[in-house]
Amino acid sequence: MAKDIYAKRKRGTTYRSSYRSGRASNSLPHAMDSDEVSRLLSVIENTRDRAMVLLLLKTGMRIGELLWTRVGDLNLRERKVVIRKGKKNGLGRVVYFSTDAYHALKAWLKKRDSQSQLLFYGRGHNVYSHTSARMMLQKYLERAGLSLHSLRHTFACGLLNAGMSLESLQVLLGHMSLEVTCRYARLADKTREADYFRAISIIERGEIDGWYRPDP
Repeated sequence: MAKDIYAKRKRGTTYRSSYRSGRASNSLPHAMDSDEVSRLLSVIENTRDRAMVLLLLKTGMRIGELLWTRVGDLNLRERKVVIRKGKKNGLGRVVYFSTDAYHALKAWLKKRDSQSQLLFYGRGHNVYSHTSARMMLQKYLERAGLSLHSLRHTFACGLLNAGMSLESLQVLLGHMSLEVTCRYARLADKTREADYFRAISIIERGEIDGWYRPDP
């Protein structure tokens, strides 16, 4: 009985965090669907900007973390980036990137000035400013006819909808607490629907001791 109560409380905590309603829910950033992501990428022709946007979309890195990434932190062969020190929690982590981000990075590495240690840089090889990065992103969102979206939230929702566990996502996002991940990454209807039918099928098969078993 105690085990059942704990399981219910754990599920309740997760789902309340993931599906906050009203004012709290509306304050969360918007995630793009696959069509919107395609529209965004279709308007980015600049080699550097495309590599930056794809890395943000496919790694879940914070903008500040990306801007301080050095070439030596990048492992193209293994398709991963080492974040030496998180901007918010002070902890390092490893993130991974997709095939399209890999090709965008290769194209940028051929064009960038090899004298700079930073992967992306501004004028005079100085750190590309956070403000400039946000303005660049907003410019492309407007060109694609999209309102303000969060690339990091798009990354998180996409992985959750593909079945990644919250625990794995927590590490990739660099969150200290799983509760933060639950608040940040709300599950989409598709995932909720799949979760429901998977759970209800277990219940109907009578595979949960002490629970409900349908009449024959």
